[in-house]
Formats: sequence, structure tokens, C-alpha cells
Amino acid sequence: MNQRETLPGGLPVSRDAVDSPVAAAADAHAAEPLAAPQPSAPASTRAMGQSHVHESARAQVAGAAHYIDDLPEVKGTLYAAPILSTVAHGTLNGVDASAALALPGVRGVVLAADVPGDKLLAAFAHDEPVFAHDTVQHIGQVIGLVVADSVMQARRAVRAVQLDITPLPAVLSVHDALKAKSYVLPPVFVRRGDATTGLAQSAHRLQGAFEVGGQEHFYLEGQIAYALPLEQKQWWIYSSTQHPGEVQHWVAHALGLDNHAVRVECRRMGGGFGGKETQAGHLAVWAAVAANKFGRAVKLRLDRDEDFMVTGKRHPFAYEYDVGFDDTGRITGLKLQMAANCGFSADLSGPVADRAVFHSDNAYYLSDVEIASYRCKTNTQSHTAFRGFGGPQGVIVIEAILGDIARALGRDAQDVRLANLYGKDASDGRNVTHYQMTVEDNILHALMPQLERNADYRQRQARIAAWNAQQPVLKRGLAITPVKFGISFTATLFNQAGALVHVYTDGSVQVNHGGTEMGQGLHTKVAQIVADELGVPLSRVLVTASDTSKVPNASATAASSGTDLNGRAAQFAARHVRDNLAAYVCGLDGCGAGAIQFAGGQVISPKKVRQFDDVVKEAYANRIQLWSDGFYRTPKIHYDKATLTGRPFYYFAYGAACSEVVIDTLTGESRVTRVDILHDVGHSINPAIDIGQIEGGFIQGMGWLTTEQLVWNDKGTLTTHAPSTYKIPATGDIPQHFKVELWPEANREDNVGGSKAVGEPPFMLAIGVYEALRNAVAAGRLGADAAAPVVLTAPATAENVLKALGRLEN
Repeated sequence: MNQRETLPGGLPVSRDAVDSPVAAAADAHAAEPLAAPQPSAPASTRAMGQSHVHESARAQVAGAAHYIDDLPEVKGTLYAAPILSTVAHGTLNGVDASAALALPGVRGVVLAADVPGDKLLAAFAHDEPVFAHDTVQHIGQVIGLVVADSVMQARRAVRAVQLDITPLPAVLSVHDALKAKSYVLPPVFVRRGDATTGLAQSAHRLQGAFEVGGQEHFYLEGQIAYALPLEQKQWWIYSSTQHPGEVQHWVAHALGLDNHAVRVECRRMGGGFGGKETQAGHLAVWAAVAANKFGRAVKLRLDRDEDFMVTGKRHPFAYEYDVGFDDTGRITGLKLQMAANCGFSADLSGPVADRAVFHSDNAYYLSDVEIASYRCKTNTQSHTAFRGFGGPQGVIVIEAILGDIARALGRDAQDVRLANLYGKDASDGRNVTHYQMTVEDNILHALMPQLERNADYRQRQARIAAWNAQQPVLKRGLAITPVKFGISFTATLFNQAGALVHVYTDGSVQVNHGGTEMGQGLHTKVAQIVADELGVPLSRVLVTASDTSKVPNASATAASSGTDLNGRAAQFAARHVRDNLAAYVCGLDGCGAGAIQFAGGQVISPKKVRQFDDVVKEAYANRIQLWSDGFYRTPKIHYDKATLTGRPFYYFAYGAACSEVVIDTLTGESRVTRVDILHDVGHSINPAIDIGQIEGGFIQGMGWLTTEQLVWNDKGTLTTHAPSTYKIPATGDIPQHFKVELWPEANREDNVGGSKAVGEPPFMLAIGVYEALRNAVAAGRLGADAAAPVVLTAPATAENVLKALGRLEN
């Protein structure tokens, strides 16, 4: 069963999440304590480090948390439904909407000609139309909208629209794209050392190829936007988006307006996972163009099937590799080709593929390496950001290579992985990545052996080997895989954030920042940070909706940096207010401002203890500023996108998982039976939320690699476009033993509260499930096939497991 206890705040978290038994092992590797920004408050009064309830949890459980479709609608609101292409690639000759327009309640149709501004979206590559015109590029591409008095009237009318499309040849696979040199962006090549010589001089050599599928975001709240025209050509857009600033820019661009005329608001999302980083902007633009045409508010919400057909997924990847290694399994030369299926437009494919290149080393030093990255254009949905943002597609290939090396040498894969790790420090010369960033904080030399002991790895390996020798049908597999994940946007300009903190005359505090809440607990953590900075109870701090009219030019809530950026900006804003109050109090008591403490709802000077609320009232009466802005930009980072070299990341987050699986060699079915995780979040701001992110990220990663299969047919139609055919993990898929522990060391970089990002890194821990499955497949091979490379296409569905076992034709 899950190992769970209760921490302060009454929330269940995994056992030893705070007072971990691995603390002693970490002490020798711990950095010096970070300098406190003010005299430390007693631990009992601090909000950070405690497992406080998510700020919306009670409202969500009670059904009182408002999402966009719950908002009261203004009088006269109209509803839109999308007209979708039925051809993967073709010439769009015309749209006949006469039958649709004759239906009750239908107000009209919106097409490309109705876009008052640029007909192309304001995306980075400027290669995607607002509505398809002249040509269609994939089945499900939006050609226009039908607008009606009700949702169902609009959806019924869409089915009456007739499209005249002349089919053209379509590119539907990454292999066809490579042959045709069909790319959304030019290929990228990264080299270090001499891979050709390294391979030629290697004691051993392997070649291989395999594929990893994409993944549907499957957020519980689908894509939605509500566009309200205001007076004097101003707009108010409600958008379920991770990037309100980009939605603002896209809408203004499409309407031919300045950004200041468009206000975008998002209180919360019902999940995002990257799918609402850019592609929420499409919905907002479509709704705004329709609202502009009819002069009425317009709401557009995709149903689940439409969401599948219209929006992009995690990028599927295809790999080819040639690796050389010595007798210990240490890599001595590597040539790697990664081909990303990007869909029909660039979207975020460039930075996604770049991060896959960055993370193709994962935790391992590659001395002589040559990487080719192809960004392939296909006639499918334009793929986009997904949790990990290319990192998982990079990590899985090196882990698969190391697993193949271990089997080729007959060595335990844990030993091979340990032999390839980056160095502990600069002394052994093995701590510089292939993109020329120095790894300064490697804790995996301590963390991985500790997890090995915690999970009883060696003894279990022996027991599993004995089991597999006796069981003819069921085969078990076990694997430990680490993660080293870089934290920061690789596009340096996005590593900035702003926030506003308002202290009202009753002592209550309101915070607004540029990040967005998608269930991950960002608002909760920011409130904890501000509460501690001002020394007030957490209950006195309220975080309000993300709003472009309050904090402008905010970056997307992505790259796991939401708390790092926005939490620090909010901390600085609160610090400005605190400093104003401290200066006022020190003037009263004749002491230095540094002697003033804020803790437990009190302001403490060497002469007097005052209630925070009283100090605020007095400060207001003396015309002291009680609000402030805060701004933060990540230090130290730099990156040359032309050469893919530099320091793109502020720090790395680490972790490791030990995963055990069992497969049925007759049916191909599999189950994950046990998972032990030891993960690095620095000094956790909220252990319950962090452990929830680790558990959720792992299960989502497990789904990507086991059950979530996207299938396009030979016409280019996504056939797995509903829960009936696309299977995300359910409660029954959670391992019976699922234990998470937190590595106790603080972040060695000066990050807020000594914490580390937690959103994306745990996703890649599930790659251990894939490696455990390959080990189980190897144990199920018969005769001469037992030593052959294990080619397991991900996701490892029952069909793909049987193919890997040699029981089905490929």
C-alpha cells in the first residue's frame, strides 16, 4: 500500500517527506545555508515548508470554483462551433454554408475574410493561418466558425456546411518527412569531440532504432475562450490559458489593434500540461474575430472530440543511434539522430526539439558525441508543448541506449548508469555538457545509491531473476533511472516575472502575479512566500486572477519555472512594502531597520511588539506606501541559439525512480507493481503539493509510455480521438506500492526559499517503467532471441509488447 502519514496542515503525504531518513546521506553534500532576507521567524509561524491546503481545494470539492464555462454570460452572448477540414492536405476551393444558415438560431459564418488584422497568427514562425484559406494542412484544421444563439444550434449547423476541397499528396509519417526533406524549421546539429573516431576506437559498438509516440494533454477543462467587446474598441477576453500575455498579443494582432486595447484574464484552468501555452490563443482569436464581426460577446468551447482533432500533442519522435562503449559500459562515442514529428506548422517545435537535444545526455557525460535534430513537417495537428517540453524525448533515448549496453555486456544496468554519470565536481573533468554548460550541483552520486538501498534493489534483482527462471508466462522487470532536468526557459528573454502586492488598511494582503494556476498549486506557494515575507498568517493573503491589465508582458507558466519566477517577484514586491513599514517603525523606536522582525502577525522591534494590522493602520495615517511591484529576472543564464551552447539553465533538478513491472508473455498485458521515488525539490515550499506533483507527473509519464496511444490512419485521421479509444491511466493503474521521498538538500543556487522546481522533472522518472518493461521482455525472449536488442515501441501497449517479444509481426 502507499506509505502515507500526515504533516502539519492535516494533509496526507508520503512517509518521511520532511524528516527523511536520507538526510544523513545528504548532509555531506549539502550546500551552505542561504542567507535569510530578514531575521528568521520561528518555524511554527512560517508558511513555507508546511503542507498547506491548495488555495482552491475546498471550492473545487464543493463545485464552487469558477471556470470559464461557469461564468455568468452577458446579455446577447452568441456561441461558436468550428468548421473542420475533412482532408489532410488539399486545395480549399470553397465553403458552402447555405444549408447551415437556413437552420434556426444561426447568425452567420466566420471565415478568413472576416479577420480584420493579419490573416496569420502572431506565432513565432508566422506560418499558421487564423483560419485555413487556399489550402488545408490537416484533418481537423479550423476553416471557420458557425455562430448561433446556442451551443447546440451552432454544432448542428456545422454538420450542414459543405466543403469543396481538392486533395493533394500528404506527408503522414516522420519517415516520409525525412525522405522528402519536409521540415517546419531547419535541422540542427550539435557536436562535441570526435564521434567518428570515438566510435572507431571503442571496444564495443551497438546500433539501434526505435520510436516513441505522442501524447494528448487530456486536461479536464477543454480549450475555451469567451470574448467580450467593450467600448472604444477595447476587449475583455476570458481564456483558459497558460500565457495570457501571448493571448493578448495574438488577439490584438488579429483584430488590428494595439495590445493595450485587449485585456486577458484567467483565474484558473482545469489542467494545462503545456497544451494551453500557445494553443489556447487559437480559441481566443477565433472567438474575438467572431465577436468583432457580430458586435456581440462570443463563447467558443471545443468538445472533447474536437479538442483531439484540432489541437496538437506531445511530439512523437523517431531515433537512430550508433554507440561505442568500453567493458564497464562507459560510452566512448555516440552518433544520434532524433526526428520530431512537428505537424503542419512550427508552433513551439523549435524549442521543444532543442530541449530534446539538451536532455539527450540526461545525467551522463558524453565525451565524443554528434547529434542531428530534424523538425519534420507532416500533415497532422501542429504539435506543441507538453510537460517536459522535449526533455522526456531526449532522456528516453539515452536511457534506452544504456539499457541496451547493459544487456550487451551482461552487466546490471544500474552499474552502467553509475559509470556514466557526470562527475561530482570539476576535479575529474567529466562535468561539462555537450552544450558547454558546467554541471556544478550533481547530487546523483549520493541520491542513486541511496534509492538503491531504500528500494532493496540488488536483493530484488536476484529474486526477480529466480522468478523469471521458474515462471514460463509471467515475467518481471526492474529498473532504476535518474533524471537531471534543466530549469529555466531556453529562450532567455522569458526568464522574467512581475508581481503586485497590496496591503490594505485592515492588514489583509492581495497578490497578483504573471503566473497562471492550472491546479499545480502556484497561487498557494506564492501566497506562502508573501505571507512569510510580511510575517502574517497565510489566511490573510489572497492571490487574484492572472490579468494582463495588472502585470504586463508576463511569460507563460511553463518550463517548471512558475514559482521560481513569480514567487520571487512577489517576494520582492512584499519586501518593498515590508521595508517601508520597517522604516516607519524604526523611526518610532529609534533603532535600525534591520532590527525589525515580521513574524506571527506581529512587528517586533527591540523596544516594542506591535500587531501587524495596527502598524499598517498607523503607517497609512502617516502616508506610507502600502503597495508595491516586484520584478525578477533569472541570473547567470545565457544561450547562443545559433550554436546551442551556453548556460541555458539556472540549475538542475534531480531525482530517481525504481520501478518494477510484470508482463504476460501470452497476451502482452503489463502492470506496474511497485515504484519507489527519491526526488530533489530543494527545500520544499509545500511538501504536500510537491509530492502531489511528483506522483501526478510520474503517473502521467507512465501513461505516455504504456497506454496512451495516438493512431492516425492512412488518410491522416486521428482515430483515437475520445476516451473510448484513447486510454489515460486510471486509479487501477496506480502501483500498489507507490512511495515518494524528498531529498532534503537546499537548492545550491539562490532560489526562493532554497526550493527547486517540481512540475516537469518527475514526469521523466516514469522512463524507468519503460526500461523495466524492456527488461521483462528480455527475460521473456526464447532461445537465440534472448540476447537480441529489445526494440519496444512506446507506448508499450499489449500489441507492442508482443511485437517486442517476437510474438507478432511488426
